[in-house]
Parts: sequence; structure tokens; C-alpha cells
Amino acid sequence: MPPVSPAIVQPFQFQPADLPAPSLWLSQAETEGGDALDIEPEILENSPVLQRWLEEVPDVLEDIRHDPAFRSRVRLGYSFFPSTEDKSGWIIGIEDFFIGRTGLTVSAEYQGAFAGGRETWGGDLRYYVLPLGSYINIAPVLGYRNITTDNYHTDGINVGAKLILALSRTGAADISISQTFVSPGSADEVGITTLSTGYAVTEDLRISVDLQKQNSVGEKDSRVGLVFEWML
Repeated sequence: MPPVSPAIVQPFQFQPADLPAPSLWLSQAETEGGDALDIEPEILENSPVLQRWLEEVPDVLEDIRHDPAFRSRVRLGYSFFPSTEDKSGWIIGIEDFFIGRTGLTVSAEYQGAFAGGRETWGGDLRYYVLPLGSYINIAPVLGYRNITTDNYHTDGINVGAKLILALSRTGAADISISQTFVSPGSADEVGITTLSTGYAVTEDLRISVDLQKQNSVGEKDSRVGLVFEWML
């Protein structure tokens, strides 16, 4: 009697194509056992994501490209100037106001000491070069600054770059650092380094902390800010 060869078992190979598309999942879920998903009303009411998926399956790639991971903000807060006799002051401005569905934003601010001796104001254009939904983004900066202290005054073009790390796509938390130069190449050139971090305490309100260094040829100034930010 000839020997019997063992059966050869072919391994199962999973193909992603075997799975239905997300839109088909929703379609099947809606038709199986009824016309709508059997979801508790409370769950549906508290889930904007689920509401959106039920209306239309989102284009995730389109969201990443056009929906910003950070939000435009109106800023108002307290400034402390350690290098200017520990003077106190204030800051007001708007941060990253988007121009349409593009990476171009407008920012403007005013900061000054209550008793005088420090004042800075100006505005910037920024263009974020990566998709706006990215958690990391970078933007060249072009604008204008007017700076006055007890010891010097300078004004002119403001150029540099800003790097932002968005810790939440809702704008709830982020960290950013920027380096710009006012009137670069001139005898009155001033370098401005700003580190800022913000955290949301409500859906539309954040608290932000700024650490800023302002370096001229003959003087080094500093500022610490505690700022309320209203997200638009």
C-alpha cells in the first residue's frame, strides 16, 4: 500500500479589499433591522463626530489639509517686564486670523507698560506651509514692528519664522516658538524670540503663557505674559 501524503494546508491570507468601505458599513448598519441606527439619543446628542458620520462620511484627507489643528484667537492679558524695573503692563491682539481656507493668517498685537518705558505694536502675515490639520506646522513671518523702550527706539520690517505643535486638533492646547528680526541688517536691528503655550479651560476660552526675549545691539529685554484667549 503506497504511503499517504499529508495534506498541504494553504495559510489564510487577509486582503484589505475583503473589508467593505466605511460608507458601506454605515449603509448596512442603517438598513439592517430598521431604517436607522439603534443608538441612544443621549449618545448621539453628545457626539458631534457620530452626527457628522451619519449625515455624510467625511473625507479625512480633505480635513487634514484644510481644517486647522489650531484656531484663531483674540488675546487680552497681563504683561510683566522684568528687565524694565519690574514694570507691569498689558497686551491685546489677534492671533492667526485665517484668510479663507488657506494657510495665510493675519496677526496683530499691542503690548506696553502701564507707567511707560516699554511699548511694542505691529502686525504680521504668516503662511503655514504644511497641511493645516497637521499636528506640527511652520510658517514664514513677514510684518512690521514698532518698539520703544527707555533706552532705544526702532521700527521697520519684521521677518522670521514660527513653529507650532498642536496638541489637540480642537485648539485646546498647543506650544509655539517664533524667531523674528525687526529692521534686519541695520544698526537698530532687534531680535525677538517668543515661546508660548496655551490650554483651554472651556470650549472657547484658553489661558496662555508667553515668555519673550527682545535683544538689541546694546540691550536685552524680557517679557512674561499671562493671557486670556477667546477662540474664534
